[in-house]
Amino acid sequence: MPNAAAARDEARAAILDSFLVLLAERPFERISLGDVAERAGVSLAELRAAYGSTFDMVSAFVRETDRKVLAGPTDDMADEPARDRLFDVLMRRLDALGPHKGALRSLAESARRNPFFALALNRLAVRSQQWMLAAAKIDTAGLKGAVRAQGLALVYARVLQTFLRDEDPALARTMAALDRELDKGQRALGLLEGAVRLATGGRRGQKEAQPPEEPAAA
Repeated sequence: MPNAAAARDEARAAILDSFLVLLAERPFERISLGDVAERAGVSLAELRAAYGSTFDMVSAFVRETDRKVLAGPTDDMADEPARDRLFDVLMRRLDALGPHKGALRSLAESARRNPFFALALNRLAVRSQQWMLAAAKIDTAGLKGAVRAQGLALVYARVLQTFLRDEDPALARTMAALDRELDKGQRALGLLEGAVRLATGGRRGQKEAQPPEEPAAA
């Protein structure tokens, strides 16, 4: 029934909003399922019907951000270079994340304390960046696409650090950071030739990239 489906979607959205508010107030590891149910005003049974865990809620937050970006228009950038299309897509993503900086800071702090949590967030980030690459009409197929998505996740993580400190509504510092990071990684994010050779056993590019200070799940 359409009305029932709409009601379920509204309930899921309300629960996710409550979780994000809690996340801005306290670390992820201190948020229990009961806390979320109480804040959202639902029973545990209703919460279980909507989400499997608090990490499932983080994943849903990432997916919802993806959806907002993917729903935006892209045809106006079709004739632009790949680097400019990617810049546009990632700025739209950061605009969508603007209301949730508190939650993002909380996730970043928890990731710094817990490397296993950081790895889990990185998996979400790589999957998400595959969609961002697709939105920018950049190939995501095969090993090259997988390595490209991981590279973009690292670029995005560095930009996110600036974004979380940028209080300018126009996000001037964030735009400058994104512009700089894309310029630095343009060769890798264009074709990722060196990274693909490394991943497939090539001898060029022996130095490993340094991991970001914080993951960029969102």
